[in-house]
Amino acid sequence: MAFEKSLDLMRLAEMAAARHKGISLVEITQEFGVNMRTAQRMIRGLEAAFPSVEFSTDRERRRWWKLNDTKFLRMQGIRDSELAALDMSIRRAQREGATNDVTALISLRDRLLAAMPTTHARRAEVDAEAMLEAQGYACRPGPRVKVEPNVLGAIAVAIKSPFSLTIAYQGAKNDAPMDRVVEPYGMLLGIRQYLIARDLGNGRAFRRFRLDRITSAKITGQSFVRDADFDLDAYAAQSFGSFHSDAEYQPVIWRFAPSA
Repeated sequence: MAFEKSLDLMRLAEMAAARHKGISLVEITQEFGVNMRTAQRMIRGLEAAFPSVEFSTDRERRRWWKLNDTKFLRMQGIRDSELAALDMSIRRAQREGATNDVTALISLRDRLLAAMPTTHARRAEVDAEAMLEAQGYACRPGPRVKVEPNVLGAIAVAIKSPFSLTIAYQGAKNDAPMDRVVEPYGMLLGIRQYLIARDLGNGRAFRRFRLDRITSAKITGQSFVRDADFDLDAYAAQSFGSFHSDAEYQPVIWRFAPSA
């Protein structure tokens, strides 16, 4: 818990430094999903950790906190999760044929890594590669479902570690979410997003869990050994978009009339 609060404080400092006006209490409640009282405590923590923080009041009598001394923040470099997100954006742009975006994103990636010490940059690349191996990509047009950020965060940590997860999942035939203990192997992204995991309470079979039906996810702290034979790319290749059905996956023979 203390570690998570430290990460929140660093994220808050980044926001206060990056935004022209700084950060307000309302923005903190929206960004971190907390109430106003907790946002006030976070601001006090920011002021204690960074004495150079200044505040101003606008015409609507709202206070804004701004961090001008960013030397400590620049020492952080780039996190593996951020590098993985950047690499995933490059993959999406490549698949969608956005050549200019690919060039710009790769240039940005190279500059960020060049500014880091070599050992730190290499470690970030290795960790990012491991995270990308656990993320399939299926692109289809259409609306996107909403997934709780806390759920995604817990899943990402569990995949990387790897740790088993306790998820509250409401299946299509369930009236309410039910707790399930799973071993996460990856995520399949697309118009619908799925967690690919072994369901320990259902014969340890690999299952797809729709992320929008997971209401909570908690790391158990229990590690597990990944199945070396499991290949997420091969699993994703059996899907149509992000839809997958073992019963419907089989060779198909197409026959065309001569007029075709």
